[in-house]
Amino acid sequence: MSRKHLKQAHVLRKYNEGLLSRKAAALDLGLSERQITRLSKGMKEEGETALIHKNIGRKPIHAISEETKAQILAIRREDQYFKCNHQHFQELLEREHKIKISYSALYELLKDAGIESPKKRRKPVKHRRRKRKARSGELLQLDATPFDWFGGGSRQALHASIDDATGELTGLYIIENECLQGYLSVMRQTILGFGVPLSAYSDKHTIFRSPLTEKKAELGEDPNLTQFGRALDELGISLIHAHSPQAKGRVERLWETLQSRLPVEFNLREITTIEEANRFLANEYIEMFNRRFAVAAEAESVFIPYTHNENIDDTSRKGWTDSSQPSGVGSREKNSFSPLPKSEASAVLYSTTPLTS
Repeated sequence: MSRKHLKQAHVLRKYNEGLLSRKAAALDLGLSERQITRLSKGMKEEGETALIHKNIGRKPIHAISEETKAQILAIRREDQYFKCNHQHFQELLEREHKIKISYSALYELLKDAGIESPKKRRKPVKHRRRKRKARSGELLQLDATPFDWFGGGSRQALHASIDDATGELTGLYIIENECLQGYLSVMRQTILGFGVPLSAYSDKHTIFRSPLTEKKAELGEDPNLTQFGRALDELGISLIHAHSPQAKGRVERLWETLQSRLPVEFNLREITTIEEANRFLANEYIEMFNRRFAVAAEAESVFIPYTHNENIDDTSRKGWTDSSQPSGVGSREKNSFSPLPKSEASAVLYSTTPLTS
């Protein structure tokens, strides 16, 4: 018996012998008077063993078997799960192996086995986050990041669009480098899958913002729209430029999640090419991610349904039809530029056929 049980037995013997009142016994043991009555009756019938809980020494009915523990550890030590964080591994156990285990139980099991999560918890930094927009479709955040997504030593650029209100991924597209095609692709996925958003939030990359913008502003002139800017303008989407990465924190935090999870998902499916990756991202992963991480918006969606009534070629090629030369270089307002070929520029943003690089 523990010291706690010995004390209870001593006080209850005094109570049973009439040396202590029920109220005094309850105060001594920090129990209610009803509990004193119940324990006193148990001692009279079963002796001091009545004070010991019946489940002590008994294995819980929901406890994980040693066989299952060994199976989990064996799975975790497989090469394809080497870079998997504990939370993601818990989800994969249920999805891929039909093993259901709580996060706390899994954490303790892996900790006891000396297996640490590759995703370390950072010390939280206090800062004020911008409140989410109230309605989905009100603001879309755009960004791209280079990373070794396939684990082969080379880096590819993953382009993403995420809804500010819900945290839903609306588009993912991977290609060798950050480029116009990548951003047109995620916008096309967004428009066809969710609708036309009211505005988009990006950095000041020249894909989004002309390098002559500030100079034009000094001269009191309107800045030139980039090809991407013209496409969004035709659809009525306002393009807003962030002044720092922290300003578009929703999409910046997304990269930490994707860099931890996507390489594991690619490895499990033996995906090693950009073409295979884009098919998986568009057909499976976006929905998978949104089921896990998306939150409900405060108000009704303002995504505008895309009716396909717009002229695809007119929208995507608007701005370079003023004049053209045999070389394919177009000009507008005395500025020369080389637009994307018609097939690429229009199909990337609007084609319903999944694109591969």
